[in-house]
Amino acid sequence: PKTVAFVPISGFHGDNMLAPSSNCPWYKGWEKETKGGKATGKTLLEAIDSIEPPKRPVDKPLRLPLQDVYKIGGIGTVPVGRIETGVLKPGMVVTFAPSNVTTEVKSVEMHHEQLTEGVPGDNVGFNVKNVSVKEIRRGNVAGDSKNDPPLGAASFDAQVIVLL
Repeated sequence: PKTVAFVPISGFHGDNMLAPSSNCPWYKGWEKETKGGKATGKTLLEAIDSIEPPKRPVDKPLRLPLQDVYKIGGIGTVPVGRIETGVLKPGMVVTFAPSNVTTEVKSVEMHHEQLTEGVPGDNVGFNVKNVSVKEIRRGNVAGDSKNDPPLGAASFDAQVIVLL
């Protein structure tokens, strides 16, 4: 397709990896269409550099599926998960679905460092007030109580495709 760069390479010989190769005189280079216009080049490195990073969905409501919930002595209950959409900040009131528990976020951390806010793609742990590890669990989804909080579903329809 017009949005994909095709580059003939040899990893063993390093052909067209970092610099254009004289072993492929027939290869004139690649051209692809991007949101910012056309991009051209000859090497795999140039093709990788031309990839536009996806936009982080910070404008959507907060959705944070919990991967685990820890009880840490002296700190309290710390749910852990990856922010899929939205922003998580200390002081926010969050609701967990489907358990329907609502609480305030005391702090947000990533890799043992305090954050002023967590954005999509961040794997965060956040300290919550007055919630025990028995009330929320892995699989619950956290969301902003004031902006389209997540809800449990009684049922849903799915289309499943099995590849053999």
